[in-house]
Amino acid sequence: MAKLIEITGKALSGEWGIDDVDGTGIPVLRTTNFTNEGIVNYENIVTRKIPKKNIDEKYLIQGDIIIEKSGGSDKQPVGRVVFFEGLEHKYLFNNFTGLLRIKDKDKWEPKYIFYSLYSNYRKGGTKAFENKTTGLHNLKTDDYISRFNIKDTAIEEQRNICRKLDIICKIIKLQQEQLIMLDEVIKSRFVEMFDNNDDWDTVNMEDICSDMRTGPFGSALHHDEFVDNGIFVLGIDNAVENKFSYNRMRYITKEKYQKLKRYTVKPLDVIITIMGTVGRSAVIPKDIPLAINTKHLACLTLKDELADPYFLANAFQIHPEIIAQMHMNSKGAIMDGLNLTIIKHLRFKLPPLELQKSFAAFVHDIDEPKFKIQQSIDQLQLLFDSLMQKYFG
Repeated sequence: MAKLIEITGKALSGEWGIDDVDGTGIPVLRTTNFTNEGIVNYENIVTRKIPKKNIDEKYLIQGDIIIEKSGGSDKQPVGRVVFFEGLEHKYLFNNFTGLLRIKDKDKWEPKYIFYSLYSNYRKGGTKAFENKTTGLHNLKTDDYISRFNIKDTAIEEQRNICRKLDIICKIIKLQQEQLIMLDEVIKSRFVEMFDNNDDWDTVNMEDICSDMRTGPFGSALHHDEFVDNGIFVLGIDNAVENKFSYNRMRYITKEKYQKLKRYTVKPLDVIITIMGTVGRSAVIPKDIPLAINTKHLACLTLKDELADPYFLANAFQIHPEIIAQMHMNSKGAIMDGLNLTIIKHLRFKLPPLELQKSFAAFVHDIDEPKFKIQQSIDQLQLLFDSLMQKYFG
């Protein structure tokens, strides 16, 4: 084993400078440009005025590793890393991050060092080096780097390992892009079919629903009442991907359900997130087990003769009038939030049911290849995780 501190030295501190008022500043990467996949996101990069003195060595070059020194949350530990493969001598990094640069690239492959750190972070290895101040999680960076060990492997083997992992990452990225393209196809089809036809009647959302409800107030359902199995309780996690997902399983007892059964979710109901990440929507599957929803969701039971659930769930994501109304009414002083009153009074032109069902059939046709692509991504991710465990323990 080799010490990381011997391979990279201490992390160089980042720069922040002052506001760039005339647009001639230097692009600076922040933790908001970190992705959980270890890749730099080049959207929304800020520019800052930074004195030229003593920053030449801090301009990023290919193979640099940027480590998050401050940030994170209770759910996401601080210490993420990203691998820089962008334009050299263009970008700096801010004071909430640090730079690790390989000293001897004939002995150490930079991507191998990155994958070692990335693997350790995903296993929770930075938590032991974290401390908290008001609103921030900080990494004891020097301590972490001085104590972190890298498996000493021949340079060719390092490169071979990186090639294998890179190939899997590239395939996963391509398949994720396919999913995005298929979603764009659905959006295009929606706009094509439903773009503001003046012949259709304008309705309020409540006109097409036989029931609209949110979940029980916090005083009626406490976190300590959740159990390991029983009656399923739906929350934001089950709709946040704009499709129904069993991402998180919460349960209450049958006895508790009897007190809350008026919040029962039915097959083909449409759920909408109304707190946190607002406006996400999903259709409840036909084979849903007995379930209720929390106060973070609105649940709509539609009138079968008027509306199709797959049309409506997509309308919450695509219909420009509905989106505009939700955006206008959901802005809060602290965080965005919808409520049932806002949803009830959303107004839009209602297409004929036959047209809605035609769109729903199109969505189902697209869902089949999406499902297969997602299965492939999941399998590749399992392979990637298995190899990371094999190579980095």
